Amino acid sequence: MTQLTTRSGAGIGTPTAARLSRRAKAAIVVQCILKEGADVPLTALPEDLQMQLTQLLGEMRYIDRQTMNSVITEFSEELESIGLSFPGDIAGALSALDGKISDQTASRLRKEAGVRQIGDPWKRIADLPNARLQAFVNSESVQVTAVMVSKLEVSKAADLLSSLPGDIARRITYAMSMTDAVTPDAVDRIGLSLASQLDAEPLKAFRAQPSERVGAILNSSRAATRDELLTALDEEDKGFAEQVRKSIFTFSHIPDRMNAIDVPKLTRDVDQDTLALVIAGAASETDTQTVEFILSNISKRMADSLREAAQDLGAVKPKDAETAMNAVVRVIRNLADSGEITLITPTEEED
Repeated sequence: MTQLTTRSGAGIGTPTAARLSRRAKAAIVVQCILKEGADVPLTALPEDLQMQLTQLLGEMRYIDRQTMNSVITEFSEELESIGLSFPGDIAGALSALDGKISDQTASRLRKEAGVRQIGDPWKRIADLPNARLQAFVNSESVQVTAVMVSKLEVSKAADLLSSLPGDIARRITYAMSMTDAVTPDAVDRIGLSLASQLDAEPLKAFRAQPSERVGAILNSSRAATRDELLTALDEEDKGFAEQVRKSIFTFSHIPDRMNAIDVPKLTRDVDQDTLALVIAGAASETDTQTVEFILSNISKRMADSLREAAQDLGAVKPKDAETAMNAVVRVIRNLADSGEITLITPTEEED
């Protein structure tokens, strides 16, 4: 009777699947999947189970075909009998409920479970905005920062380095050249340390930055009101006023911040009467340039139709024209917020 044997030849079980341990059956299934060339995401298992499975694969030598078929059949039947699966840990549960539970509840669960139970810390760090990564650069040593940059995606790492002062970026890139000797355990500890700092931060009542919130309000304000408030902000805090200006998106910003390929979507979401009103009411040079940008990036037939409609309107009150322009801006912002279009940020424009 053929036995399940180790490399030394000692039997560790009988050939019947019923007599095998679940670990031995798991090793058989994994080996079969590997031989088929499929990817097995064993990194999702706890480290001790990965070690046990690896050791068992190293000890096992062969099994007969009947036993293999019995184990695979049993495994398939067990899979088919599963009606519903759950994440299995706090990290998975928090990921599944992201956006469904309050930030306060999620933060409390993370603290109670411990930082290692929140999932891969480097994934959380990679999802952070550039401004938060800059804060780590300012608060951590250059060696820690070099490891952090090395763990980021290339494009995000490039964005971060380009946003830093030249001397700091040079020190970080030089420190990256000395990360060959850094051990996986050290990288893991650094990631957990950075992630724990995120959990220690108090929750914020507002997701958007103050400058973004003020900018959103001024976007919907009349031009005269907007200019008056910005002038006042310049006198109080010039730096904050500049941040607000970068958050503002008005009708005159359309040619510089909207991609030409996205302009036809305006004719879908903005009614023709409003567009005709915009064209007829464009008085300043910047407004006229914006109108020409819109008309030059839609079909000639549509552009000619809008021009004719604008001519039929005759003289338009400045207040009505501004209301129509704000309506166009709101549509563009909605398209950007929904992810249907991407606006060019002032930073990208300057680069």
